[in-house]
Amino acid sequence: MDLAETLTSMRPLWAILVSLIAIPLIVASGKRPNLRETWTLLAAFIKLGIVLSMLPWVLQGRVAACTLWEISPGISLSLRVDTLGYVFAIVASSLWVLTSFYSIGYVRGANEHKQTRYFSSFALCLSATMGICFAANLVTFVIFFEILTLATYPLVMHKETPVAMSAGRKYLCYTLPAGLCLLLTAAWCVSVAGNVDFVPGGFLTTAVASTAALQWMFLFFILGVGVKAGIMPLQSWLPAAMAAPTPVSALLHAVAVVKAGVFGVLRVTGYVFGPEVLRDIGAWTVLAWAAAITLTVGSLLAMRQDNLKRRLAYSTVAHLSYIVLGAALFTSSSWTGSVMHLMFHATMKITLFFCAGAIYVRTHKENISDMHGIGRQMPFTMAAFAIGSLGLAGVPGVNGFVSKWNLAVGAVQADQTVFLGLLLLSGLLNAAYFFPIVHVAFFKKNKEFPSYGEASPLMVVPLSLTAIISIVLGLSPNLGVHAWDLARGVASAVIGAAP
Repeated sequence: MDLAETLTSMRPLWAILVSLIAIPLIVASGKRPNLRETWTLLAAFIKLGIVLSMLPWVLQGRVAACTLWEISPGISLSLRVDTLGYVFAIVASSLWVLTSFYSIGYVRGANEHKQTRYFSSFALCLSATMGICFAANLVTFVIFFEILTLATYPLVMHKETPVAMSAGRKYLCYTLPAGLCLLLTAAWCVSVAGNVDFVPGGFLTTAVASTAALQWMFLFFILGVGVKAGIMPLQSWLPAAMAAPTPVSALLHAVAVVKAGVFGVLRVTGYVFGPEVLRDIGAWTVLAWAAAITLTVGSLLAMRQDNLKRRLAYSTVAHLSYIVLGAALFTSSSWTGSVMHLMFHATMKITLFFCAGAIYVRTHKENISDMHGIGRQMPFTMAAFAIGSLGLAGVPGVNGFVSKWNLAVGAVQADQTVFLGLLLLSGLLNAAYFFPIVHVAFFKKNKEFPSYGEASPLMVVPLSLTAIISIVLGLSPNLGVHAWDLARGVASAVIGAAP
């Protein structure tokens, strides 16, 4: 049971509302771009401030909660700031600030159309994401999970080209049935368990349902959240969605959508079922193998992509499954590694997408084969890209090494050497598809490559900051928001013992 002290507070609600309040202001300022973007930045900073103000409570083991209204006896629309939810919230809110600055530089540099719709949709996505972070129970989680699906659609099809419209339809064809699956399973959960509040270690037991029923419930839950998490074979919408503007790709991969998917996996495995039940029904093995296959095949598919954003997309498919695998292994270190990778993958992958966007805005080049010598023209951008690549490959000194190390230790703790081997293999594959990009950028010459120079500071500064953050957290994981302590706290709550 969760014995944390609970405080009644409206701060989680305000974290959700601040970007909702900004939407009508953004829309009303559509013909005044500077004012419109001021509202975006103001909302982003206020949201981050609200989230940071709750950090001392979380580190002290206290929980902020509020009930919005009671839907039926025992079922309410409620918000609760526990450690896992806070981890996701600090990632989303902090990166939204940088993504907002970057977006301004991108949409102006690329002369994107319907910029007001773009910024208002972004704000709605962040409100939904905060709702997912702070959902106290399954019902609240499902509501915000589906709001995020609908809010993201205008961003995926933003360019309104045939390719973008097709990507938007594909996105909905995958995510809407998944949402229905999640809704029906949540209702099933209510019928057998009554109270569906998230509890570390899970609230479902073999006493409330048969083994077969629990197995089916787990399958449908994973189908519901697994689409956004990119678990194969549910991942094909994700590379297609790269038709969206690059800041949207960054949103999909680092700030909100796919992170909401793996966050959902952590909620379902750790706070609905729990390690004991998933071991009893044998579900952890299925999930672990699904993750292991995804991280291996995703890495192999990434190697085949010449389009930079598609290579990054398949890399995301692989790296999300690192988090899923750590959750399935259910050891203290594997869960610590999963939660840390939820945070650290975000800083590295958003850096890479920011770099891809800067290259596109400045040169209109999208394929790796066209980027020979680009590092000489855009040294800051490609240096940041190199840092993100080193981190995702697990090279010491960047934060990706810290989370991957804990995942590897977790596999050893679980006595699962086969999964340890696949984690190590995936790291080598990461190097195989990232390092050639850095090599051609800095060490291949192209006499015909024109002198472009760096993109706007609005783009270069955010990507430089996320690269620096990746290094800082690689050298001192507990600096700032106490990422190490937060991850340990989640693992301790779910597994029952500190790493």
